[in-house]
Amino acid sequence: MTVNEIIFEIVVFLSNIIQCITGFAGTVLAMPFSVMLVGYTTAKPILNVLGIAVSAGVLLGCRKSINKKELLKIILVMSVGIIIGFFLSPYLAGSAAVTYKILGGAVILFSLVNGYKFIKKKEGASLNSFGQYAVLAAAGLVHGVFVCGGPLLVTYASMKLKDTQEFRATLSAVWIVLNTVILFGDISNGFFTPKVNVLLAVSLAVAAGAVVLGNYIGKKLNKNAFLALTYLLMLVSGVSLIVK
Repeated sequence: MTVNEIIFEIVVFLSNIIQCITGFAGTVLAMPFSVMLVGYTTAKPILNVLGIAVSAGVLLGCRKSINKKELLKIILVMSVGIIIGFFLSPYLAGSAAVTYKILGGAVILFSLVNGYKFIKKKEGASLNSFGQYAVLAAAGLVHGVFVCGGPLLVTYASMKLKDTQEFRATLSAVWIVLNTVILFGDISNGFFTPKVNVLLAVSLAVAAGAVVLGNYIGKKLNKNAFLALTYLLMLVSGVSLIVK
């Protein structure tokens, strides 16, 4: 393995520990570094498969905590956005940088508002029903165009899923469904070359270790620590979007 590939595996390990603890942020945090280390056409398919595998690992320990009603709502609404995003992607791809910055700013604002209210022990920011559906649809649209709808989904989930295990389990189930759709697109685009498959095999082994450690830490976190980490990672995710 090259030095860049070794560093990439370190990124995989650390980011997927975070993914296991919270149920999100792994790919968003890993993608900027991974693209620099191994290139977009290698990083995207590998991180997408790892998202499926790690989310399945999370569900092994907390699948009974899935909020089925919210899971169905999220998948249905985001799927509409994803379908629209697939059709719009040829026209919007050129504006990716601007879109990332707008999304990043929105996510940072939401994380700061919620973080402030969390510190002051006040009720977190909320939206009416129309606003909540709009956020989900936008998350699907962005995921369909740029494969980066996670921060917007977490903006919605942080308002609806208050229990730690419910949050982790429901979001993990969402990623399994959505990332599987993206996986078929990656296969049809020929991203899985022999070289990528070898690096993917190593990454899966590394991610398995991250699942064990991440699940252990995730079960030990109390609700306040979990919420604090969630808002912090939302802030980091927003910054990551801006600097993409």
